[in-house]
Amino acid sequence: MAYMDVAPQGAPNGHTVMIFHGNNFAGFYFGNMIDALRKEGFRVIVPDQIGYGRSSKPIIPYSFNDMARNSRAILQSLKIDKAMIVGHSMGGMLATRFATQYPDVTERLVIYNPIGLTDGRFGRPAGSIDEQYKNALGATFQSIRGSLMRYVAHNPAAWTPEFENYAKIRYSWTLGADWPRLAMVQTLINNVNYADPVVYDWPNIKAPTLVFGGAEDMLAGTPKVFQDRMKFIADTIPNGNGKLLLIAGLGHVPHMEAPEKTLPPLVAFLKAGL
Repeated sequence: MAYMDVAPQGAPNGHTVMIFHGNNFAGFYFGNMIDALRKEGFRVIVPDQIGYGRSSKPIIPYSFNDMARNSRAILQSLKIDKAMIVGHSMGGMLATRFATQYPDVTERLVIYNPIGLTDGRFGRPAGSIDEQYKNALGATFQSIRGSLMRYVAHNPAAWTPEFENYAKIRYSWTLGADWPRLAMVQTLINNVNYADPVVYDWPNIKAPTLVFGGAEDMLAGTPKVFQDRMKFIADTIPNGNGKLLLIAGLGHVPHMEAPEKTLPPLVAFLKAGL
């Protein structure tokens, strides 16, 4: 399992932040967030989950339970007893599961533009792995780029050269001889959100939690649906530990779209736990 372990810049504040990536990325897209955190004295750990990035990509049943346990194992190997957890997109679902599986490890939690805001199993039956695999094998640059462009559907002008580069990285998976196996791995991972919802985890979160992100996220269908569900998460976290902060005008990946608006409140929430 590959991960980044980034030392604080300047005097350490004695705390560690672990960041979980989304489904179409690995840890590489968090560069500006890592820099902002280490400047405040945080040690930053950024894993590539199994199936992603530079980590192994076995054909296995994938689940958030395993991802959480693997992430905890990284912390244990580094002798880190507690960490603040930030999870973006699918990583927001993983961060939720991590916080409920390992409450004594989780100092603070940021659920950042998560997906999986409802339990979709009751609205549609489970799909065929074989059909999904055929679709995955047929991926093209345009289909991959189109999938990522949903992240800026609220404002297509927010599509930057950085987004374009990440579309190329994602497409590059399809160009090697190992693509048929990787396509199956991706197919299996894509079923985790459906088969392993975390909506029932929210009432069991114990850590102070920031429910955070761009208010115009379109992945839930409409920004209004997204905003309502984000408020529901914050209200569901017990003991008044849930705080909601949505940034107007931004979509699914705010730290790429407008880091100057996104990173200060995120860092401030984590610093409040020092």
